[in-house]
Amino acid sequence: MTTDTVDTPAAHPGAAPATQPILEAEGMVKLFGRVVGLRGVDLRLFPGEVLAVIGDNGAGKSTLIKCLSGAMIPDRGTLQLDGQQVAFRSTQEARTAGIETVYQTLAVAPALDIASNLYLGREIRKSGFAGSVLRMLDTVAMKKHAEQYIKDLGISTLQNINQAVETLSGGQRQIVAVARTGAFGSKVAILDEPTAALGVRETAQVLRLVRDLRDKGLGVILISHNMPNVFETADRIHVQRLGGRAAVISPKTHSMQDAVAIMTGAMVVPEEEQSLR
Repeated sequence: MTTDTVDTPAAHPGAAPATQPILEAEGMVKLFGRVVGLRGVDLRLFPGEVLAVIGDNGAGKSTLIKCLSGAMIPDRGTLQLDGQQVAFRSTQEARTAGIETVYQTLAVAPALDIASNLYLGREIRKSGFAGSVLRMLDTVAMKKHAEQYIKDLGISTLQNINQAVETLSGGQRQIVAVARTGAFGSKVAILDEPTAALGVRETAQVLRLVRDLRDKGLGVILISHNMPNVFETADRIHVQRLGGRAAVISPKTHSMQDAVAIMTGAMVVPEEEQSLR
């Protein structure tokens, strides 16, 4: 392990250093009766970076992302998006503000085709009377835009935009969910265990898509138990332990063994050695 600090969060080749966080949480507290879900957690996410969030079961990872994405309302703490203080009361408010989240359940509609899933909850309606009064959907426009977006992302595993999601493999379904996040998440994409239960090839495809989202300038939060994936993809790593932030490290300065030691409490990283920016 080295003790060099990281000056900027954008560690991938060609990235411009980001000085202002796109998403910043300070002192986040969430209580469930006498159970402490979060105890004063701080988090900073910069544009064009992948920030991994790791921790043992019960460390507060899911509670943290739910507070960031509007699925839960924190009891205390502040949240800023693009320099402006926000207080989300629902996931829809967060989505409208530019924060998209893919949970482990994916929230795809198996019976619908790929294009319809990409526009799920954001359907394009026909112009004029047909759209405003009859509420008819413009399926042609949605399929055209979805096909172009899939092409722009370089996703070769989704050949037919009209294919029902229920006929896709687990990895392809995950790609659909992540692609939807990239299509509408104008500022932040939060991905909860996007490679869980996937094979090696499908995992590689999803991680490549995560890096593509980062390279397009989005701030990406990646929650994962898979340490090799984390150290391959993340620019910085936020370590949760017992509801609090134990450390923020970088794959350049710490090893996977270090990360596990921090998660378990066997290792403590002084603040001056952390990759807080």
